[in-house]
Amino acid sequence: MIKISIDAMGGDHGPSVVIPALAKVATRRGDIRFVIYGREEVVRPELAKHPKLAAVSEFHHCEVAVRMDDKPSQALRHGRWKSSMWKAIEAVKSGTSDACVSAGNTGALMAMSKFCLRTMATIDRPAIAALWPTTRGESVVLDVGATIGADAHQLIDFAILGTGMARALFGIERPTVGLLNVGVEEIKGQEEVKEAGRMLREANMASMTYQGFVEGDDIGKGATDVVVTEGFSGNIALKTAEGTARQIGGYLREAMSRTLMAKIGYIFAKGAFDRLREKMDVRRANGGVFLGLNGIVVKSHGGADADSFAAAVEMAYDMVRNRLLDRIEADLDLFHARNPHAAMGRPVAKAEDQE
Repeated sequence: MIKISIDAMGGDHGPSVVIPALAKVATRRGDIRFVIYGREEVVRPELAKHPKLAAVSEFHHCEVAVRMDDKPSQALRHGRWKSSMWKAIEAVKSGTSDACVSAGNTGALMAMSKFCLRTMATIDRPAIAALWPTTRGESVVLDVGATIGADAHQLIDFAILGTGMARALFGIERPTVGLLNVGVEEIKGQEEVKEAGRMLREANMASMTYQGFVEGDDIGKGATDVVVTEGFSGNIALKTAEGTARQIGGYLREAMSRTLMAKIGYIFAKGAFDRLREKMDVRRANGGVFLGLNGIVVKSHGGADADSFAAAVEMAYDMVRNRLLDRIEADLDLFHARNPHAAMGRPVAKAEDQE
C-alpha cells in the first residue's frame, strides 16, 4: 500500500475540491491510502459524501490552517507543529505516509518542508520541478521557483534531481538533459551556466545524457527530457507557457463561435479540437515536486479543481511507486564519488536556510 498525506485545507477551495479529487484517485488506484489533515467541521461533511474514500482514509483534526497570503516566516511561527500543512509534511518524516500533497501557500510549504524534512546531504537548496507538456510528450523542468539564482554546483544538483524524476516517471534509464540558456553556443550565457555545462560534460554520468544548452523554444519541442535552469527564469517560463495556453484557447473559442459557418465547421472538427484542448489543458500537468528533500512533497496549484488536484496526487503516487528518492540518492552518491572535487568551493548553507 502507498500512503499519501493530504493537507485538506490548502488552496483556494480547500476540502470542497480536495476530497472529491481524492475520491477520483481512490477509484483508479486500488493500492492507495490517505492520511488527511484539516478542520473537522469542514472535512467530515465532505468525507461523508464519499464513503469509499472514507474507507481507505484516516482523518486527523487540525485547528490551524495556513492561509494563502501568509508569509513563510508567519506560517512557521503560527503553524509549526500544529497546522494541517505541517502535520501532512511531518507524516512523511515519521514514515506514517510515503508522500505529501498540498495546494497551499507555496512559500510556506517550502519553508515547512525544508525545516521538517531537511535537504539531502549533498544538496544546498531544493528545487521545484514541473512536468511540461511538449510535442514529444512531457519533459521535467526545474527549478521553477524555489531558488532565485543558482551557481554551477546547484545547477548540477538540479540536473541530477531532474534526471531522477525523469527516470522514475518516464521509465527512461538515461534521460537527456539540457541547460536553459540564451543560445546553444558554448560561448553564450552566464558564467555559472557555462561552468555547469563544462562540469556536466566532463562528468559523463551513466544516469543521464547531457546534450548541451537549450533555448526557450526548445522546451515546448521536447528537445530534452530534462531542462535545467534557476528559479527566476524557470518560474517566468512556466507562467508564460500557462498564460499562452489559456490565450490560445480563448482565441479558438472566440473564432469558433463568431459565425454560423464557423460553428458548423466546429461540429465536424470537434474530435480534433477535443484532442487539442486535452493537450493544452494545464490541469493535466498540475503538480510541482519539491526535489532535494528527504521526502516527497508535491505542490498543487492553489486554484486547482478536482481533476487537477487528482493529477498532483497521482504524480506523488507514481514517484513513490517508482522509488524516486532511491534513484536520486544513488545518482548523487555516484556523481560525488567520481567527482570529489565537485563539493569543494560550495557555499556554506546559512543557519536560516536549514530553519
